[in-house]
Amino acid sequence: MVNRTLIKSIFISMITLSLTFFIISCSKEVSLKMEVGDRETLHEEKRQPIPGPRTCFWRRGPASKDPYINIAYPDAGVYYWNATFTVPEGARMYLEGVFPHSRYMSLISYDGRGAPIESLADYLIVPDENSINPFVQGANRTLIKRSYKVEIVNISPQIRRNEGTRLELQTDVEGSGLQKEIHHRNSLNATQYGQGQQSIIYRIYVPDKGKNESGGVPLPEPVLILKNREELRGDKACETLHTNQPPQISIDAVGLPMTVYSELVNQPGKPATWPATVPPTWYLQYDRDFLLGIYNGQPPKSRRKSTGGFYPNLDNNYVRTIINRKHGKVFVMRGKLPKTPKTYHGDEFMTKGELVYWSICSNQGFANTRVNDCLFDEQVPVNNNNEYIIVVSREEDRPRNAHPECGIGWLPMADDGDGAIDEDVTVIQIRNMLASPDFQHAIQNVNEIGKEKQIMGPYLPVSFYTTTGAFEIIFPCLN
Repeated sequence: MVNRTLIKSIFISMITLSLTFFIISCSKEVSLKMEVGDRETLHEEKRQPIPGPRTCFWRRGPASKDPYINIAYPDAGVYYWNATFTVPEGARMYLEGVFPHSRYMSLISYDGRGAPIESLADYLIVPDENSINPFVQGANRTLIKRSYKVEIVNISPQIRRNEGTRLELQTDVEGSGLQKEIHHRNSLNATQYGQGQQSIIYRIYVPDKGKNESGGVPLPEPVLILKNREELRGDKACETLHTNQPPQISIDAVGLPMTVYSELVNQPGKPATWPATVPPTWYLQYDRDFLLGIYNGQPPKSRRKSTGGFYPNLDNNYVRTIINRKHGKVFVMRGKLPKTPKTYHGDEFMTKGELVYWSICSNQGFANTRVNDCLFDEQVPVNNNNEYIIVVSREEDRPRNAHPECGIGWLPMADDGDGAIDEDVTVIQIRNMLASPDFQHAIQNVNEIGKEKQIMGPYLPVSFYTTTGAFEIIFPCLN
């Protein structure tokens, strides 16, 4: 006879074992579901649509700082759209648009390496009849009738306009008088490259407060007139222009390949912080070779400024410095801000400035070309002499007085530095846009390497490294 106590013991053990297995299984299932759910949540966050308007022509964009498409060193105060297309032989193409409510707009054409061909800045464009151009000095920026039409042409690359300096035009805002007599005013040369591709970037700088990314107006619309004089618009124009074609660009158009960047950073005989120096060295931007020359010391092959970098704006001239947190956790810049128009708060009239626009940006390295953030002219705290102090640091190292309330601007360093190799590297870049011929201290007037400080004077900042505590004691918040 079987021992009843033994049977009872075995039965209880089996139930306990089954319950244990069930609990463990459930626990694993719950854990797995949580992990999958977490991954799904993260994936859902990453697959959120890119904000901002797009059309069948302006298919790529807007680019700007996060959460927009953040590549090719965009200015955080700017929105960029790209179009790639091919105008059929014998056809004529136009862009019909409405001037945005913003500081600046332009159409700039590029080749397959991201080098600029030609810029058509806002103030050059003759408006349609009974419309105004709000970017001409003295124009009423609030008027509603503000349409224009620009022809896109395909001719051999050539420089047809002065670059970086604002032309002094004897004209009124409605496009009458001498304005219509100036050649090439309403055309942009988008030279074909590769297999017949053409590329344009549309830029809007600082939309007025309360306006959307496109400055409160629609994006420019393509109008295609075929050889047989048939007129196409909208989807039909886009289809014929093949605007859905993939970009025919080189691998280094939007950033240096990692192999190239790694070789530049890890040069034999150079310190671990190379090319960051103490005190910091500021470099003028010339061609792409000179961009690499910051690391290898090679002089520029071309003296045409602002063609280096990644899809640069020909209306800007740039200076940049590369800094390294190993030299100090807090990077400080003291300088003088040029006079610029005030537009962000919807000022009624476009005023004259020493520059049309000024900004300073904190960026990652040349391999991923991401912007951390920028300050444009109207965002920079200044004293009565238009002088500023701007601090660059990680959030964790930000001095407690590095706030506008204390008269100090601040820009972030990324936690992963250059985003590729060195977690301590940051690229600082200053833009000068369309300098007035009367402003002698603009970057545009620096025509020799090493003369940056001599020409720019107080407008090229004095810069140095320090610590959080030292900055707090040296620059007390008096407000």
